[in-house]
Amino acid sequence: MRASKTSGSLIAISLSCIIIFSSLGRAQEGQAGEGAVNLDARDLIGFPKLPVPTDNPLTEQAILLGQTLFFDPILSADRKISCASCHQPEHGFASPEARPLGVYGRRALRHAPTLYNRGYGDRQRWDGLAGSLEEQVLLPIEDPNEMDLKLADAVQRIDDIPEYQAAFQANYSEGVSEVSLAKALASYVRSLTYGDSPPDRFIYGERTAMSKAELAGMWIYESKGRCWQCHSRPNFSDEKFHNTGVGVIDGKPEPGRQAVTGQDADWGAFKVPTLRGLTETAPYMHDGSIETLAEVIEFYRRGGNANSHLDPIMQALELSDAEANNLLAFLRSLSKRKAMPAESKGK
Repeated sequence: MRASKTSGSLIAISLSCIIIFSSLGRAQEGQAGEGAVNLDARDLIGFPKLPVPTDNPLTEQAILLGQTLFFDPILSADRKISCASCHQPEHGFASPEARPLGVYGRRALRHAPTLYNRGYGDRQRWDGLAGSLEEQVLLPIEDPNEMDLKLADAVQRIDDIPEYQAAFQANYSEGVSEVSLAKALASYVRSLTYGDSPPDRFIYGERTAMSKAELAGMWIYESKGRCWQCHSRPNFSDEKFHNTGVGVIDGKPEPGRQAVTGQDADWGAFKVPTLRGLTETAPYMHDGSIETLAEVIEFYRRGGNANSHLDPIMQALELSDAEANNLLAFLRSLSKRKAMPAESKGK
């Protein structure tokens, strides 16, 4: 784990670019789609059009501002932890640690999952606490185990920097506020899309896109492996919550989704993560308890960990070692794609 590498000078340059970009857009006010990102270019094979809130249009300047904030440790109490400290681009915008390091040596309570394709998601977080990206991006800032900074203090810190103040005023009518901070960060996260992998290209007509092992693994995935029941297309997640037995100790599950809903049936249920970018995002599961994809497959081959709320879908899989290896090849194929431009900026 490391703090953001973004220096003050780079932040100033980025913010100056945002101000210039916004000014150019305003000079052309009245033209259709002024300043907006070409969403058609971001849409992925097999995905619906990327949903964007009407009150937070996705623009290049909003993405750039959110990206600058994402890499800036100014949003943490000790000014050492940024969003990128836990959601590292080189690790698929996830963390290589089971529980990433927060401020003052504290540890997050759960593994930091990938941010890829969260713009396509319904509820956010492992337990579904947040109903939108705009809500989600603010939660780590105030979390005592992560960034531990009151939102009012975060807003004041940003407003005290002339370059940030000007950039926010150029993009949001209210200037720097909790609402505009959420909008900027959410815009950057929303821009992190992941797709166009060999299975996508194969399904849409490129018959040479997949190897024999990957094709055999896809057949296992969609048949006796039953993976598709939770990890459904197009994002290989049904965006629902399931108890697979991860985190169970002596037969007792963690609260998981139950802590949000209060429903007994939700004990031990956690959000189904996307399978996109798996080779980049180890360790796996909400607690980071499984180190490798091969071990993940073994976990499901034995039917997870028994507990009183285990999802009925969880049953032992009768897979041969060869079938397990083919399934592994298919899962790895979901990580073969090209990154969107926003992912390579700000590192």
